[in-house]
Amino acid sequence: MERESMEFDVLIVGGGPAGLAAAIRLKQLAAEKGNDISVCLIEKAAEIGAHILSGAVMDPRALNELIPDWKEQGAPVTTAVTEDRVIFLNETGGRKVPTGLLPDCFLNHGNYIVRLGNVAKWLGEQAEALGVEVYPGFAGAEILFDETGAVKGVATGDMGVTREGEQGPAYQPGMELHAKYTLFAEGCRGHLGKQLEAKFNLRNGVDPQTYGIGLKELWEVPAERHEPGVVVHTTGWPLPSDTYGGGFVYHLEDNLVAIGYVVGLNYTNPHLSPFEEFQRYKTHPEIRKYLEGGKRLAYGARAIAAGGLQSQPKLVFPGGALIGDDAGFLNAARIKGSHAAIKSGMLAAEAAFDAVAAERQRDELAAFPEAFKSSWLYEELHKTRNFKPYMKKGLWMGSLLFGIDQKVLKGKAPWTLHNSSDHDKLKLASECPKIDYPKPDGVLTFDRLSSVFLSNTNHEEDQPCHLQLKDASVPIAVNLAKYDAPEQRYCPAGVYEIVRDESGQNPRLQINAQNCVHCKTCDIKDPTQNINWVVPQGGEGPIYQGM
Repeated sequence: MERESMEFDVLIVGGGPAGLAAAIRLKQLAAEKGNDISVCLIEKAAEIGAHILSGAVMDPRALNELIPDWKEQGAPVTTAVTEDRVIFLNETGGRKVPTGLLPDCFLNHGNYIVRLGNVAKWLGEQAEALGVEVYPGFAGAEILFDETGAVKGVATGDMGVTREGEQGPAYQPGMELHAKYTLFAEGCRGHLGKQLEAKFNLRNGVDPQTYGIGLKELWEVPAERHEPGVVVHTTGWPLPSDTYGGGFVYHLEDNLVAIGYVVGLNYTNPHLSPFEEFQRYKTHPEIRKYLEGGKRLAYGARAIAAGGLQSQPKLVFPGGALIGDDAGFLNAARIKGSHAAIKSGMLAAEAAFDAVAAERQRDELAAFPEAFKSSWLYEELHKTRNFKPYMKKGLWMGSLLFGIDQKVLKGKAPWTLHNSSDHDKLKLASECPKIDYPKPDGVLTFDRLSSVFLSNTNHEEDQPCHLQLKDASVPIAVNLAKYDAPEQRYCPAGVYEIVRDESGQNPRLQINAQNCVHCKTCDIKDPTQNINWVVPQGGEGPIYQGM
């Protein structure tokens, strides 16, 4: 069946801060210059903001540039940071770092604690008001190329395909969306972005990307435990000192507290479970004091690209660009990326607008990376570029070296350290200690399945599995044999499960794809890169409410 097609000047794939900022900026420029420009934005979630999960403390600098009167326009950016607390935890207590010793990147004066999903939803409303065609529930499933090999757009996913790949009774073919330029804003480890990096060799000459998995819960706590505007960051316990990670507690408005934990995906012990580490983290006296008597409202997880400038791919290719965390714009040292996503989207939009106005199409938007290199965002990322390489030297040595880098050298060290890939770091299971995680109590700590329930995740079961195995024998022959099936533990949603027959023999990997919260961790951490995450039907996955 032939697919219908639609034509636009600019197509944006992904409705997070980067994609929405690009859409808004394009329409702003059109209004300023009197040149109409057609802009389409598609988003795989059922609604804008439903797949957004972040801490989040937001630096308003980019938002100030994009929408200077955002306060008057009613942006859900209202809880100003009142205090920073950075604590090194041990098993029973912790030591707060004096504010005067903190590098500037850990100070949040002037920033806001936000629910980023709500911010994205608001940005979506601004984009629509400016005339952007916004289509949630449509997943970009396939990159389309013209006869010269340039990107000419994407095709959305077919609907109603059965598990066997046949056209079911409710089958609807996807649509082809063509554009002069296509901006990819899928977030961390975008599945189309990954293909573009390979096709156009965008990673030539740069370091591998390095990642973390962030897990988050939203709690409603008793008023006496709530401190609006307080930002708590911790490191140390429960992770060993050679494993990168840390936690956060952000006090929002209305007695809400966002609590989360990040684990670097370069960890070496295959028995480690980021989900269980997060649950254990909440039992620490310095953390549980904020939650006791409260109620957990929501849960989710998402991978983050933490490599910084060294791991950033080439941003442009014939017909488009990578923006936001699809290109790794996150500032891991500042523990924030929404401002960087917004700024990257604006810069790409300005380059695309000028190109369309000059009647160009499907060439390289060279003005985008040039503008980035002369922007405050490049300066900010360059200053903290050595953070992740330093932290790979262990908690104490890494903290000391990065502190010297920032406080003494002011981020201007005459050297740039390098990143390495995460998937090849696991040691053999037989060489590593097993970790005895406590059972959840159902009050402060919880299991995976009750957590996934709170993410409102849903997938139609009768569809092709969106978690593809390149070689079906690898999970047992390699992963189970060598690493004790680490996918059972690094997945935060109980998607991967080793099941055996009644006699306890004949193990096989069962994939519970309907549980998937679209975090992309499996695509990143699988030791042989055997798992390929692709989009399921549009509108599926988690439905986060202001995460």
